[in-house]
Amino acid sequence: MGAAGYTGGELLRLLLHHPQVELAFAHSKSNAGNPIASIHRDLSGDTDMRFSSDHQADADVWFLCVGHGEARALLESTTVPDHVRIIDLSHDFRLAAHAKHAQRSFTYGLTELNRELIRSSSNIANPGCFATAIQLSLLPLAQAGILQTVHVTGITGATGAGQSLQTSLHFPWRANNISAYKTLTHQHLGEIGQSLAQISGNEAPSVHFIPWRGDFTRGIFSSACTTFEGSLEEAREMYAGFYASHPFTHLSPDPIDLKQVVNTNKCLLFLEKQGNQLVIHAAIDNLLKGAAGQAVQNMNLMFGLDETCGLQLKANFF
Repeated sequence: MGAAGYTGGELLRLLLHHPQVELAFAHSKSNAGNPIASIHRDLSGDTDMRFSSDHQADADVWFLCVGHGEARALLESTTVPDHVRIIDLSHDFRLAAHAKHAQRSFTYGLTELNRELIRSSSNIANPGCFATAIQLSLLPLAQAGILQTVHVTGITGATGAGQSLQTSLHFPWRANNISAYKTLTHQHLGEIGQSLAQISGNEAPSVHFIPWRGDFTRGIFSSACTTFEGSLEEAREMYAGFYASHPFTHLSPDPIDLKQVVNTNKCLLFLEKQGNQLVIHAAIDNLLKGAAGQAVQNMNLMFGLDETCGLQLKANFF
């Protein structure tokens, strides 16, 4: 649902090549009747399907790729059969206070936090892109009960703002430019605090986040700084142990960069320490691990498939 946008296009690319998926429909009000490949031109030759104004009730799962606030409205205006599972990529159901709609209750879909809950859930609230990178940077410390006040900066590509025209997305403004936005007020802070409280069993520490707009297309690079009294080696052991069973989150022994993760479902982490300050760098593709890739990862878990199925992607490194 909402298949003509950036995340919708990435989902179509993944689902069309997923060995266990048959794509039933691609819904778009604005592009109904148009060939999918006329909008998502990277799919030329991959499908002859057209966007539909209707949905198919016999589908197993719907992905909601509509804007924030629109997912809840869509479910209120559309009859969804009870057997249809929902994976929502908007912000609408991520917070516990808003995670229920009619008879549906949504599980927060950060796989590295809620993997077993996701396996038994019928409705998933996919995490936000910045929230994914920052949470994966902090979960090991929070689980150990030693996470203290956090200061984070993070930069995201232009696709993070969606397709709607804005002054900050025009090429003459975006190119060769960086700016801060939503300083200390970003909407993902709520879900970050919720997850940190969940895994620690205590009130989450303050997370002070300054996001930046970058002059590139896709990817997120974040750097979180917090007090840590142990050694760098102890921190590395903690992170390596926490993510040992998670196939897409990896601790790198070397400095990381965006080219390693763009076009993949990976999150790469790199640790540095100066004095008693630990810095956790994280890199993800905002449209994949931060959106469509994580949604497919959640789908795989929900339907008992291998978690990595359809997600073994190569970075565009050169």
